[in-house]
Amino acid sequence: MGLIAQKIRWAIPGFLVAVAVAAGAVWHLGFRQALDQLALQAEADLALASDRLSTQLQIYQELAVLMAEHPVFRDLDPQPANNPEARQLLLEVADKTGALDVAFVDPQGRVLAAAQMVSGADLSQAPAFRRAMQGALGSDHGVIASLGRRAYFYAAPAFAATGAVRGALIVTADVEDIEQTWRGSLPAVYFTDASGEVFISNRSELLFWRRVPNGTGLRPSDGAEAPVWKRDVGRHRIWNLDWGPYVPEQALHLSVGLPVIGMQGEILVDVAPAQRIALWQAAAVAAVFLAFGALLYMTTERRRALAQANAVLETRVAARTRDLSLANTQLRREVVERQDAEAALKRAQADLVQAGKLSALGQMSAGISHELNQPLMAIRQYADNGVAFMERGKVEKAGENLGRIADLASRMARIIKNLRSFARNESEPMGRVDIGQVLNTAVELTGARLRTENVVLEWDPPDTQVLAWGGEVRLGQVFVNLINNAVDAMENMDDKKISIRIDAAERVRVHVTDSGPGIEDPERIFEPFYSTKAVGSSEGMGLGLSISYGLVQSFGGNIRGANAATGGAIFTVELEFWSEEKAA
Repeated sequence: MGLIAQKIRWAIPGFLVAVAVAAGAVWHLGFRQALDQLALQAEADLALASDRLSTQLQIYQELAVLMAEHPVFRDLDPQPANNPEARQLLLEVADKTGALDVAFVDPQGRVLAAAQMVSGADLSQAPAFRRAMQGALGSDHGVIASLGRRAYFYAAPAFAATGAVRGALIVTADVEDIEQTWRGSLPAVYFTDASGEVFISNRSELLFWRRVPNGTGLRPSDGAEAPVWKRDVGRHRIWNLDWGPYVPEQALHLSVGLPVIGMQGEILVDVAPAQRIALWQAAAVAAVFLAFGALLYMTTERRRALAQANAVLETRVAARTRDLSLANTQLRREVVERQDAEAALKRAQADLVQAGKLSALGQMSAGISHELNQPLMAIRQYADNGVAFMERGKVEKAGENLGRIADLASRMARIIKNLRSFARNESEPMGRVDIGQVLNTAVELTGARLRTENVVLEWDPPDTQVLAWGGEVRLGQVFVNLINNAVDAMENMDDKKISIRIDAAERVRVHVTDSGPGIEDPERIFEPFYSTKAVGSSEGMGLGLSISYGLVQSFGGNIRGANAATGGAIFTVELEFWSEEKAA
C-alpha cells in the first residue's frame, strides 16, 4: 500500500505537469486561431476605414474633374476682380459640397477666382498644380498654415479647344471634416504619407507622429521616444506599446497600401480578447483533464469537477453572447448611418427642387409685378370714381365701380394663390392630378412674360379632366420650366410661338413645342450644368431641365426632348393614368 501511495504521490505531480503542458499547447494553438479571426476582422476594419477615406476623397476628386470644364471658366479675365460670377459659383459649390476651398488657377499658377483663397495668390509651386499642368489629375496633401487645418488637394486640368491646358480647378478637402464620419467607430487606425508622417487618424493623439527610420513603430512629433517591442506569433506581428489610454498596450498590427491617395493605412487591434479566448480554451482543456484525473483519483470529486466544467462553459457562452451583441450594435450603427445618408440626399434633392422654383419665380418677377400693379392702379381709379359718384348721389354707378374692384381683387387673389402654391417648399404625396388644371396654372404664372416677350401661345384646355399620377405643385414647376426655356430659346427670333397639346392615348403625354432654333445636342439636354446660354449670363446654371427630369422620374414618368420636324424644339412629358385600382 505504501508503494502504491508513493506512486500515486509521484503520479499526481506528473499528471499536473502533463495537464499544464497540454493546457499551454492548447492556449498557444487557441491564441493563434483567435489571432487568425482577429486578423480577419482587423483586415475588414482597415479595409472599411480605407474605403471610407478613399470614397470621401473621391467625391472631391470627381467634383474637381466635373467642374473644371464648366463654361463660366472658359474666358476668365486675367484680373481676378473682374470675375465675380466665377467666384460666386465657386463659393456656392464650396458651401454645398463642404469643400474647404475651390479655386480656378491660370497656367502660371495665379488664382483667377476662388471661394475662400485670396485672388491673385501664386500656386505655381504646388505639386498638385504642376501635375495638372501636365494634363493629368494632380493630388497632394498638407497643412494650410493660415487656417491651421489639414487638407487634401485635387487639381483637375481644364483644356482649351486646341488641346492645351488653359488652367486648373483646385478643390481643397477638409481632412478633419472627413475624419468626423468614422472617428471612434473603429480600432486605432492611422494613415501615413510617403515621408512616414501620420496625416489622418481616428486617434488625434497620433497625428503628425513619424515612422521610426529602419525600425518599428512611430515617434511623436516632438521627437520624444515611444518604445515599441515587437514579437511574431505565427504570421502575425504583435506590438507592445505605451502610446496613451486610447491605444491598446498589446496590439495586432496590420497595414495596407493606398496608392490611389498616396498613403499607407495601418491599424492597431487589441489582442486582449484573443488572449482571453485562448485562456478560456486552455482552461476548458485543463478542466477536462483534471476532471478525468479526479475521476481516477477520487470518485467523490466528480460533482465538483462537473460544476467547474459547467462554469467554464457558461463563461464561454456569455462571452460569445457579448460578442454577438457588440456585432449587432455595430450593424445597427451602420444601418443608421446609411439611413442618415439617404435622408441627407433626399433633403439635398428637395432643396434643389425648391431652388429651381425660386429661380423660375425670379425670372418671372418683373411680369408678375406688372400683373399685380395693373389691377392695383385700376382699383385705385375705380375707388376714386366711386367716391365721386357717391358725392353726386349716383349710388348705382358707385356700386358698379365697387363690383369692378371686387373682380380685380379676385383676379389678384388668384394670381397670389398660384404664386404661393408654386413657391411653397413641401414634399406632396403622389396622387390624382388634373393635367389641364396644372397647365392652366403654369400658363397663368408665365403669362406676363409671354406677353412681354410677344410670344403667341396655342393652348386649348381639354373639355374633360385628364387625370394622371403625380404631384400638382412639382408638375407645375416642370411645365413652368419648359415654358420659360422655350421663351429663352426664342429670344432672338422674330416669330415667337409656343404650342401646348395633351395626348391621352396609352399614357398621358403633354407636348410643348416652340418655334426656336431647336436643340443643339438632344443627348445632353438633361445633364446638370448643360446650357446653351451665353457664358456668364444671369439665366441660371443649366439645372432647370435636370430638375424637371428628376421630378418626372419620381412620378414613374418620362421626359424627352427632340427637334420638331417643322423646326424648333418639342419636349414631351409622359405620365401614368390615375385610377382607383392603383390608388388602392
